[in-house]
Amino acid sequence: MYTLLSGLYKYMFQKDEYCILILGLDNAGKTTFLEQTKTKFSKNYKGMSLSKITTTVGLNIGTIDVGNARLMFWDLGGQEELQSLWDKYYAESHGVIYVIDSTDEERLSESKEAFEKMITSESLEGIPLLVLANKQDVEGRGQRGHRVDGQVCGEESAAAPETEGHHMRSWQGPPLKARPPALILTGIPNPIY
Repeated sequence: MYTLLSGLYKYMFQKDEYCILILGLDNAGKTTFLEQTKTKFSKNYKGMSLSKITTTVGLNIGTIDVGNARLMFWDLGGQEELQSLWDKYYAESHGVIYVIDSTDEERLSESKEAFEKMITSESLEGIPLLVLANKQDVEGRGQRGHRVDGQVCGEESAAAPETEGHHMRSWQGPPLKARPPALILTGIPNPIY
């Protein structure tokens, strides 16, 4: 009888859990994005003061319930030393959000290298990917502060796209303003908020 009631309770009230990785270089705005997302989707969550957000050493975890799903966000540190640990989390992830600081043109090539290393991992094959061009609200941002779309090819497909086993993935990079008064994802046709 206990097993029947326990199963019924789980069926009625348990939520499906999905793990989402938030990746990008340090100071790209990953933790700010996570805090604003938690504030937007969690009823009684007040949020951390944005002035107290510092560079993540290790990871931050945030949980949000949306309908019958529980989204667990893993905000991983973006320092060069910590990027080598990212691949340890790929197998458990159901989605990846890659955040780019659209104001830091000096580090765009470094961000591109980290992104390309991440995207070529076989563990992420078939995993949904969202690329966010953050800090769109910062005045005086460079020419690159805009929506980006494209395709990402693995190394073997860049040389010979017609070869078997190449990895090609379409992606979108909508502009993002992760600072208050609201988390704003412009460029996504039907955002969930």
